[in-house]
Amino acid sequence: MTERTERGMDTTEEEELPPFAEQMAQQLGGLRGMTEAAIPVIVFVLTNLLLGLRFPAEESRIALQWAIIASATVAVGVAIMRLAQRKPVRFAINGLFGIALGAWMAWDSGKEVDFYLPGIWIIIGQIVVLVGSILIGHPAVGWFWSVVANGGRNDWRDNARLVRVFTQLTALWAAVFAVKVVVQGSLWMAEQGTALGIARIVMGTPLFALLLVITFGVVRRVRRDQEASPA
Repeated sequence: MTERTERGMDTTEEEELPPFAEQMAQQLGGLRGMTEAAIPVIVFVLTNLLLGLRFPAEESRIALQWAIIASATVAVGVAIMRLAQRKPVRFAINGLFGIALGAWMAWDSGKEVDFYLPGIWIIIGQIVVLVGSILIGHPAVGWFWSVVANGGRNDWRDNARLVRVFTQLTALWAAVFAVKVVVQGSLWMAEQGTALGIARIVMGTPLFALLLVITFGVVRRVRRDQEASPA
């Protein structure tokens, strides 16, 4: 009787305490949270580009000022909206922090290109994580997929073929991110603010969406093939 009770308590505890990856999936807000976190950056880029055409070069600080105000307002708005909807705000807060850091750097130097510098640093950090995860045998794209598309479950770790696929996909992501660093870093060093803003948009959400489509398509095909093949 005691053993059954203890086992029952253990089962209840396991049900009440989901795996760490599942908790992460709930806290981060999934794909929607990441998309909303990117909106303020897009607002800054577009506002700065449009106002940059309106004001002469000697008054570029005015365009920078309004771009910072617009992006910060949107970032705060996204955070408030998610709070009102009782949604996780981790990505919104992270996005607000990134906007604040980039805005401070741009305003301090008076150069719009410095707004994008934290983003370039972040991409470099992501490359380090991606490559490091491959070296230790835990491909980061696999864990990313667990969080945003698999409810936090990490059952792919028991599937040798999926581990290989996620390793290859992680290498692909790292290579794409490296290209982003080279392109955006070169534009930053050349102080080409308009071109850097356009590159940030094109190589931001659209490129990320393309990587998602490739990743989800490959994983889905592999799982479908495995389900169709005889045991």
